[in-house]
Amino acid sequence: MTTAVLAPRAGRRCHNALNTLHAMHYFAPELGKELGALGITHPRGVNFAVRSAALGPVGAGTVAAAFYNYRYDLVAEHVPAVWATAAPADVLAARARAVDGSLRRLLGEEAIASKEMAEAARLALRAAQACSRPGRPLYSAHADLPVPEEPHLAFWHAATLLREHRGDGHLAVLLAAELDGLEAVVTHTATGKGMTPAWVFTTRGWTRADWDAARARLRGRGLLDASGELTEQGVALRADIEEQTDRLDRAPYEHLGAEDVARLTDLAGAFARTAALAGAFPADLVGKG
Repeated sequence: MTTAVLAPRAGRRCHNALNTLHAMHYFAPELGKELGALGITHPRGVNFAVRSAALGPVGAGTVAAAFYNYRYDLVAEHVPAVWATAAPADVLAARARAVDGSLRRLLGEEAIASKEMAEAARLALRAAQACSRPGRPLYSAHADLPVPEEPHLAFWHAATLLREHRGDGHLAVLLAAELDGLEAVVTHTATGKGMTPAWVFTTRGWTRADWDAARARLRGRGLLDASGELTEQGVALRADIEEQTDRLDRAPYEHLGAEDVARLTDLAGAFARTAALAGAFPADLVGKG
């Protein structure tokens, strides 16, 4: 273990690249195909099933709590009904097949078999050794899963561990900031880095009326202005949220060390850019809308 001091936001930059690699399978046609073969065909049902399967056949309350920014009514439309269609173990196996297929399609066989992929897997898995379980249900559930043997799947698995570890900590910070799930999304979208409102309505179950009500609450706190832009106070809050999330997520990257964090960021970033250029994400996914 190294005690080298990381550059500011080095862990965040590494996470952002890793998270891109993790998240692209949610938009991959391979995922719908694999889950459809199990009988889960609704896009929201697919999403809830694959991300929560590591938790076991849990109910809507557990999923809504762990995911944070989905409307409970939407979750309850699909959970726990999905578990009557397919067992969590079968969903996890289908997810792995979808990840394998989508990575091969987006990155190419040469990248899959490269020494850089194997190196990225080793580094990401080493970083994940320093993740902690308490208060982190999604991370902890995924940490119970076996590490795949193939390097590209091991890399994706490690990216998932690191993604969920940061995500669980992020929710604790949002709670401390007294932002509910939708308010968190609205303020993130206002930064220009979150999902557009159209995607929030489609994937999270919120309505325009919900969105407008959340905006009104945030205006009342002085976080948004009349046009829906972040105020100076809102910008400061979002910056503090990310800094506090960095603090709670520093252990994996301190464990890996500054040099290897930089190397992992470069490797993951290169793979993420290749995938994005290959069409991994919808063009209208991110922005203020």
